[in-house]
Amino acid sequence: MRRQDTPPPVLTPELAQEIACDIGRITGFNVLITDRSAVVIGCGDRERLGTVHEASYEVLRTRKAATHTARQARELTGVRPGMSLPVIVGAEVVGTVCLTGEPDEVRRFGLVVQRQTEILLTESQLLRSRMLHERAVDDHLRDITLYDPEAMDADTVEGRARELGLDPSLPRTAVLLDVPLGASDGMTVSRMSLLRTVREVVAGGQDVAGELTAGRYLVLHAADGRRTPLTARCEVLIDLIGERHGLAARAAVAESGSGVAGMHASYQDAAATLRIGPVLEPDSRVFAAHDLRVPHLVVSAVRHERARYADALLCELRTRPDWPDARATLIAWAECGFHLVRTADRLRVHRNTLVHRLTRLTEVSGHDLRQPKTAMALYLACLADLLTPDDSPGSR
Repeated sequence: MRRQDTPPPVLTPELAQEIACDIGRITGFNVLITDRSAVVIGCGDRERLGTVHEASYEVLRTRKAATHTARQARELTGVRPGMSLPVIVGAEVVGTVCLTGEPDEVRRFGLVVQRQTEILLTESQLLRSRMLHERAVDDHLRDITLYDPEAMDADTVEGRARELGLDPSLPRTAVLLDVPLGASDGMTVSRMSLLRTVREVVAGGQDVAGELTAGRYLVLHAADGRRTPLTARCEVLIDLIGERHGLAARAAVAESGSGVAGMHASYQDAAATLRIGPVLEPDSRVFAAHDLRVPHLVVSAVRHERARYADALLCELRTRPDWPDARATLIAWAECGFHLVRTADRLRVHRNTLVHRLTRLTEVSGHDLRQPKTAMALYLACLADLLTPDDSPGSR
């Protein structure tokens, strides 16, 4: 997989041309920019691109500004009256910036133009460095999500983590965010803007957060000793995403895993949870993998076997017009421990109504729902029915 490359030269011809034109429009002077070899790489007068600005040799050598009168300019190649100043980024001279005009007139603007050019170059360098870092982070996350011990060496992945300043020995918990693409106030939400919000809430110094695909973000969260549960922090995060970006998001929180294989397993659990959770709990926004272990087990079965199992146990019940309510009752009955009051509260029905439903379901199915073993079998069949795609024999 491609990794972080050596950054390109700070002063590129494209950037130099953009700066020269922008500063020229603001000041009204013809602005010329050279590289460290005194070759013109940016100028309002495009005919001068690629030529040599001889006066810049001395400016590059001495790192000091110089002015050129009309007489001096005639004695130099590619030079017009004006002023030339070194462009210094960090401790390195990367080129020169030159203003054409009477020396006394352009001298007043020279230092401002020089400083503005250096600021623009520094910002461009920081942006490039940040983008390379973000690309490396995204690559590392994809290494984790696609990890296959038969095709990828765990030591190599851990080495790349260290390059990002991460301790690969720390257990980490996968938090997977689904943020459907949309617009906020007519403006498309940028990846970096949304990532800043994510990192503000759930990412610490040893966490890694990035974008897997458009609208899907992954955080590998290292335990930080905070008492607030990670699921609660995800609720806060989703509120912020709605307030700041106008987007409705959902999150899945897995259990922690150690090493590359453990983090890969944590990610897989988070991905499965984000598929299953909204089907089982459509009104929820944050789903925890440890609460959905049984549904995970059901969907891990081969689809046609899952559908066949549901067909065998639910064939009579599925024909009823109230099947969705019946299925919800059977699921709640098992998940509430076969307790009448708790199940009635979850379904928001009277206890007597629940007793009547259970009696009718026992009659129609031929299975005694008071027997936990029988009720659990029907519960698993209901999950299989609910989680089987619509195009299969066991569709909802």
